[in-house]
Amino acid sequence: MPKVTRDDVARLAGTSTAVVSYVINDGPRPVARATREKVLAAIAELGYRPDRVAQAMARKRTDLIGMVVPDTRQPFFGALAHAVEQVVTERGRLLLIGNSDYADSREHHYVRAFLGMQVDGLILVSQNASTPELSSFEADGRTPMVMLHHQVAPGHGAAVVTDDRGGAALAVDHLLAHGHRRVHCFGAAHHLGPHDPVAGRVAGWAEAMARAGLDTRGQLTHAPFDRVRAHAVARRLLAEPDRPGAVFCVTDDQAIGLLRAATELGLRVPEDLAVIGFDGIQETAITCPPLTTVASDQRGMARAAVELVLDRKDAEPDGDVPQLRRFPVELTVRVSCGCGPVTVPGS
Repeated sequence: MPKVTRDDVARLAGTSTAVVSYVINDGPRPVARATREKVLAAIAELGYRPDRVAQAMARKRTDLIGMVVPDTRQPFFGALAHAVEQVVTERGRLLLIGNSDYADSREHHYVRAFLGMQVDGLILVSQNASTPELSSFEADGRTPMVMLHHQVAPGHGAAVVTDDRGGAALAVDHLLAHGHRRVHCFGAAHHLGPHDPVAGRVAGWAEAMARAGLDTRGQLTHAPFDRVRAHAVARRLLAEPDRPGAVFCVTDDQAIGLLRAATELGLRVPEDLAVIGFDGIQETAITCPPLTTVASDQRGMARAAVELVLDRKDAEPDGDVPQLRRFPVELTVRVSCGCGPVTVPGS
């Protein structure tokens, strides 16, 4: 069966191919309602499908946004990617997603692939945003690149972040207000860059403890970011004779793994162990007990990242586009920290 062309649509609708193009692309010139209806009817009757590649070449725009995240299996990154996709769709674009699995080489692979597809912009949740290869991608100036959730060094690109340091301090201050004098920090990873969000959370924990005149030596545990492997580390920590009475977890996923470990070891939360997480993922509302968490504005951050990419794409070469947008956090107080009614299992 021969391929249906724009000429076929124009012939059936009794109009020109230019008018067909205006209808398909919604411009640049207006089309009378009656004529538009004829064109749309002809498209439906013939089953015409526009050549999006040809359209992209003509407009010098692909309507594609590339996004690289560490692991969409983790609820925080899955929700963040979903929020970005919603905003991208609202703006009439399509989102391409790649998982880096926390590996620089895999992240760079996706960036190169997306650039090869001539995406209109890139949104990166990068764990090492200062690598020379990423810097070279940003330096070419042809494709706007925005870091999301992970800040870069000042003057080295655009970023949308949350107040990690302030949020961590907020959580620790809350635990100290409950009378705890030993607040353990759980879930920091080794080899964090200075602009890594987790590094900011660890710094916020240390600052809050220092303000209270409390020692942090020996109070930091390194653990994987996923709840399954974090659970194994948490079991070892909580099984120690000198286990902590309060724990600030740098992510909610790690806090969920720690809550599970506490249950298995017969520890009551919050009576024996107070816990606060960070990120505000939906599952924290239904953990046992419900988890107090530092919530970030994922939807707001996603919208800001997409807008920043598109603003940089459309800006004049010397245009003034903000390079950093920092979102505040909010402490969502539930039972795990010691607030609210304590639910006793089996009661």
